[in-house]
This record gives sequence, structure tokens and C-alpha cells, in this order.
Amino acid sequence: MFIPIGFEQRSVTTSLGRMVYYTATGLPWQENKVASEGLETLVFLHGFGGGSSAYEWSKVYPAFASEYRILAPDLIGWGRSEHPARNFTIEDYLTTIREFLQQTCTLPVKVIASSLTAAFTIRVAIAHPELFKSLILTIPSGISDFGQDYSRTFFAQLISIPVVDRILYTTGVATENGIRSFLEQRQFARPNRIYEEIVQAYLESAKQPNAEYAALSFVRGDLSFDLSLYIQQLTIPTAIIWGRKSQFTSPEIGYRLAQMNPQAIKFFQELEDVGLTPQLELPAVTIGLIRKFLPLLTESPTAVTN
Repeated sequence: MFIPIGFEQRSVTTSLGRMVYYTATGLPWQENKVASEGLETLVFLHGFGGGSSAYEWSKVYPAFASEYRILAPDLIGWGRSEHPARNFTIEDYLTTIREFLQQTCTLPVKVIASSLTAAFTIRVAIAHPELFKSLILTIPSGISDFGQDYSRTFFAQLISIPVVDRILYTTGVATENGIRSFLEQRQFARPNRIYEEIVQAYLESAKQPNAEYAALSFVRGDLSFDLSLYIQQLTIPTAIIWGRKSQFTSPEIGYRLAQMNPQAIKFFQELEDVGLTPQLELPAVTIGLIRKFLPLLTESPTAVTN
């Protein structure tokens, strides 16, 4: 896997197995362990898709390593974390995200999360607000928001057919052409922003043993839910970043979600000409927005903006 300079791989054990995470432990970010432990924690949680992993945030989190203790896990079933041979459920991720935070953090933390994982994080924050200080979320969506049923789409139905699902994963997802095609057609607004390292990082994750279980659970819609049924219960100060050209959920969905809870969702920032993962497509812009929102979430009055 691709690990930034000055970071190393560590792990914790959750109820579903070992969860790997990446944290800064050496030069140029940290000169000693004591200095690292004295910093406030910033957690980065990746979204889901064929080959997803903590690599998704690897062009962003080093920018904060001299100021924060960085934790960037591969969620269970993805990257280098354990890949149980099971169909995954929403509860699996609500539980393991909570367990990761409880095992690695002693104080409420600032969490930055992406897409469906961001929606899961909202639900964890509703159930366990004591774990969180603030949230910065890129395109948080349950994928079945406002009554839409993703699991009834043609592709979700197709991928639900036994044997066919494995064939499609092996031939259409876990290949270099499959990864590149998905990134170009579904994830990025501009294909010319995709470079070889991104493709190879996703491919390496997609080819891990049993990687198909989490990916197929996601594509079938087993992990989808209606975030609009939960969003009003959120109390943690939150900022949302939304790519205008996201293929799965439009900014209009994001605006509707934000308007349901302006007390918690203080900022909504739409980005033109950006797709599902602004953290990979325009990492410098994403870094700038995170730097902007981190202090404002604890200091500013409520205000939904764009």
C-alpha cells in the first residue's frame, strides 16, 4: 500500500478483526513519540468503492501532521485491514468505526469522512456524541436518501445474482482497466486528474484476499440507507463539502440534508467541476477548506453557506 513519508502502519483489534491505520511517527512530522501524543487528534475515514482504502486521504492528511495526531484507518474489509468472508451490514460499520475511535482516542476528536462512511459517521455521532468534537464531511450520503431505493437499481439487482457478482468483481472491478474506468466515469469530474499511482493504489486494495465481500455488499445496496431519517438528530458541529459533478448524489441532495439541521450543519460548500472525491481530485483545495472549517466549527455561530 502507498504510505506517505513519515507515517507508519499500526493496528487495533475490533469485533470484526484487525483494523489497520496510518499515523505520523517520524521525521519530518514528529521528532519524538511524546510530541506526537501531545497533539490533538484528527481522524480521516475513507469512503467505499472498488479498491477503496485510507489512500483516498493520503494527499491531504500529511498537510496536518505537524499540528495534529493523524489517524487514517483502512476500514474493515478494505485496504490492509482484515477482510472477513461475510456479507457486511450497516451495523458492522457503525460498530467498528465506534470501536476504532474508542480504542485510539481518549478525548472527543475531529473527524473527516467521505461519502457513505461520512453518513455512517453521522449515525455514530448521533449515538455517541461524546466521541466527537466536530465533523468535516465530503458528500455524506446514505445513497438511498429521501426515499430513493438504490438497491432496486439495475446494477444493484445484477450484482445481487450469485456467481455473476464474483465474475463482475473479478473481471470488471479488480483489474487495472476496471479501476481506471470507474475513476474516469464515476469518481472524477476530469479524467486527466487521474494518474497512475491512484490506479495502482486502488487496484492493490481491490486485489486483497476476500476484498470482494465488502465491495459487493456496498454495490448491492446492503449498506445503503436514508440519511434524511437521521440527520435532524445530529448535534456535533459539522461542515459539508460537495462536488457538483458527483455521479451518485447531486448537490441538491446535500442542500436538502443541510437545511434539515442548520443548528449542527454550520457550513455547506459546493465545489464546481469536482466529482465524488475532492480529496483526490483537488487535494490542495480540500486541504484549504479543511483548514478553513476546523477553527470555525468551534468558534462561529450557526450559518449554512455555499
